[in-house]
Amino acid sequence: MAKASAANSGPGGKTGVRIVVCGEKGTGKSSLIVTAAADTFPANVPPVLPPTRLPEDFYPDRVPITIIDTPSSVEDRGKLGEELRRADAVVLTYACDRPETLDELSTFWLPELRRLEVKVPVIVVGCKLDLRDENQQVSLEQVMMPIMQQFREIETCIECSALKQIQVPEVFYYAQKAVLHPTGPLFDQESQALKPRCVRALKRIFILCDHDRDGALSDAELNDFQVKCFNSPLQPSEIVGVKRVVQEKLREGVNERGLTLAGFLFLHALFIEKGRLETTWTVLRKFGYNNDIKLADELIPYSAFKRAPDQSVELTNEAIDFLKGIFELFDADDDNSLRPIEVEDLFSTAPEWYMFFFINIIIVIKSFSLQHIFSKCKTPCSSHLLDLIVF
Repeated sequence: MAKASAANSGPGGKTGVRIVVCGEKGTGKSSLIVTAAADTFPANVPPVLPPTRLPEDFYPDRVPITIIDTPSSVEDRGKLGEELRRADAVVLTYACDRPETLDELSTFWLPELRRLEVKVPVIVVGCKLDLRDENQQVSLEQVMMPIMQQFREIETCIECSALKQIQVPEVFYYAQKAVLHPTGPLFDQESQALKPRCVRALKRIFILCDHDRDGALSDAELNDFQVKCFNSPLQPSEIVGVKRVVQEKLREGVNERGLTLAGFLFLHALFIEKGRLETTWTVLRKFGYNNDIKLADELIPYSAFKRAPDQSVELTNEAIDFLKGIFELFDADDDNSLRPIEVEDLFSTAPEWYMFFFINIIIVIKSFSLQHIFSKCKTPCSSHLLDLIVF
C-alpha cells in the first residue's frame, strides 16, 4: 500500500493540497470557488460552501485540491482558526470595488494569520475586478507592494472576476504551486538571494554534472543535465541562448569552457525571480533532495556489514586501487598528500555529515596522505570508510 501511495504522489510527495479561502464578508469567496470548480458563474450561492474538490487532472502537477470556504462572522472565528491551522495554503480575498476590504488585509487578516501561527503561503486575491471604478485605475503592484514588504508570507497577488471568468483558474493554480514548489526553502526575500542550503545543494549538483572537473558545464554536460532532469535534450540554439542570457547579466557566468558555477547559480536565481520555482525544484528532487533541501535518507548509503568483536576487516585490492585513483585525481599539486582544501573538494558531493566527519579528521592530522590511508588497510576499517567506498 505504501508503494502505491508513493506512486500516486505529486511533487515533494504531496498526495493532496488543502486550500482555505478567507476574507471579509461579500468579497466573493464562494463565487470564486464555484466558478473555478464548475467553470460557470453561479446565480445563487450559499453563505458558506461545503468542501470543494478539484480533480488531480485539473492542473499539470496532477495533485488533487480541496478548497475550504470559510465564514466571515465574528462568532465563527473559532471555526475559521481551526480551518486555517489545517491549511496548506491560504487564499485571502478582498473586493476590488470596496477599498476598505483591501485595508482590512493589513489591519486584521494578515496579523490574524500570524497570531494563529499559520505559516503557509498566502495568495492575495482581488475579486470582482469587473466592478472596479474605472476612474480609480491603479496597478496591482502599486497597491500591493507596501503590504508584501510588510508581510513576506504573501506568495503572490492576483486580481480576478468570477462573473467575467477572468483569471479564476489561476488563483488556485498559484496556491497549489506555492505548496508544491515553495519559495521559502530556496530564496531569501529580504536579501533577494538564494539561501545557503540551496546554494550548497546546487553546487553539489553542478559538481556531479561537471564530469571532466574543469569548473564549467560544456554544451554536452549541459545537455546531459537537461536530459536527466527534464527528459528532453536542448537544441544547440537553445544552449547558445541560455549562455547568452547569463553572459549578458553576469560576465563570469560563462567562460570558454562553458557555464560556470556562478552562471549555474545565477540561472536558478533568475528562474525563481521569474516565478518558475518548479524548474529549480525539479532539479533538486531529481538529485534526491526533499522539501527541506536535504538528501533523502534512502540515497545515503549505509553499510549493513556486521562483524564480531574478534573479527577484523581488510580492504580488497580492488578497493585499494579505487581509493588510490580517487586520491590521485584530487591531489591537484601531486605532492602525495591532500591538503584541507583538496579534501574539501574530494567530499564536496558527499552528504553534509560525511563532510563534517572527514574535514574534522583533516583538521587534526593537517593533511591526508596515501600512507595515512594504506598504513591502516590491514587493521579494522571504520564503518564510515566502508560507507564512503559504497557511496
